[in-house]
Amino acid sequence: MCFHYQNGEMYAEGVDVKRIAREVGTPFYCYSSDKLTQNYQAYREALAEFNATVCYSVKANTNLAIVSALARMGSGADVVSAGEMYVAMKAGIPADKIVFSGVGKTAAELEAAIKNQILQINAESAAEVRAINEIALRLGIKANVALRVNPDVDALTHVKITTGKKENKFGVDWDDALPLYREASKMEGVRLAGIAVHIGSQLLDAEPFRLAFAKVAAMVRELEAEGIVLDNIDLGGGLGINYNAELPLTCTAYAEVVRETLGSLHKHIIVEPGRSVVGNAGILVTEVVCTKKMGSKNFIVVDAGFNDLVRPAMYDAWHTIQPVSKKGVAPLIADIVGPICESGDVFAKDRIIEPVQAGRLLAIMCAGAYGASMSSIYNFRPLVPEVMVRGGEFCVVRKRTSYEEMLAGHSLPAWL
Repeated sequence: MCFHYQNGEMYAEGVDVKRIAREVGTPFYCYSSDKLTQNYQAYREALAEFNATVCYSVKANTNLAIVSALARMGSGADVVSAGEMYVAMKAGIPADKIVFSGVGKTAAELEAAIKNQILQINAESAAEVRAINEIALRLGIKANVALRVNPDVDALTHVKITTGKKENKFGVDWDDALPLYREASKMEGVRLAGIAVHIGSQLLDAEPFRLAFAKVAAMVRELEAEGIVLDNIDLGGGLGINYNAELPLTCTAYAEVVRETLGSLHKHIIVEPGRSVVGNAGILVTEVVCTKKMGSKNFIVVDAGFNDLVRPAMYDAWHTIQPVSKKGVAPLIADIVGPICESGDVFAKDRIIEPVQAGRLLAIMCAGAYGASMSSIYNFRPLVPEVMVRGGEFCVVRKRTSYEEMLAGHSLPAWL
């Protein structure tokens, strides 16, 4: 295992986590190169029979070292901003392996995507398709466009990360998609490259995928009957991981759904995994500041806050939390909380955990996705270091920001 115990001490691959803490300080993120590789290769192997491109969803974790490691393995990128596109290309991912999604792309972002001649822009409205056409005509470049269709399929996931229902902001309404394809097929600045769908994140059941993919297959056949032939079918991401006691789909089971619903179409398949590539490849290590008791309630106060990992506060998300050094003593029930001046700065409520004292380290597991990438400097707290391990070595791949760096972009008006 990539994060495991040896004689009661947690190791990240072959590196003692306490050693990293001594050298880097806490809190910090730690990523396993080996787990990252295993997760990416699982997709490559499961989809080997298809003409498939695995496009890592950069929003899950934008760290340059992670994106670069995936680029070296042949990964493409799914991006949702010009900034993420910049990171992907800086990491060595070629433009013809980049897909640009997102409901509110600006004209400047669309222009950058068209100039770079990326694999495809997943357009999410008629207005966006028309804007792409105008920009492409001005630039004299034909833009590769897919429509992201909204299939009105319930992903059976958290309300804040479901994206494929009519009430969600994403994609082109299913009933409007065919007319928009017809309109786009006549645009001089557009090359219709594909169709895209993404119904949500942290999916644990195959059935929503099956329903969505079957609807996409039917639309592809209807388009081809009208002479609109597409090269790519972009299936989005969404596979869940095991945070607590979930039973996520395997990549093999996912590939079977792709085979059943889309295999006969013989199209270039694009998948956009994020969480399932990097989620369980990362942990957040934090030090206990103090413990306290309020009535019958135990609190373990740590030096990480929701500015470092916002998922529990934002989504009521569960993360397993483990002592870095296990003593084997009887557990207690406690809330594990951070130092932020907000009552919502709670990582776990009523958690059964081994008692720990000030100075002990805790590891918040499965924090590789939507941890560092969603972090902030709220309470003017520095962004924490990110560390990558490989075998018996580790490297700081993003340093802790200093107060001077945090203020560097500030300026005072003339009247002060």
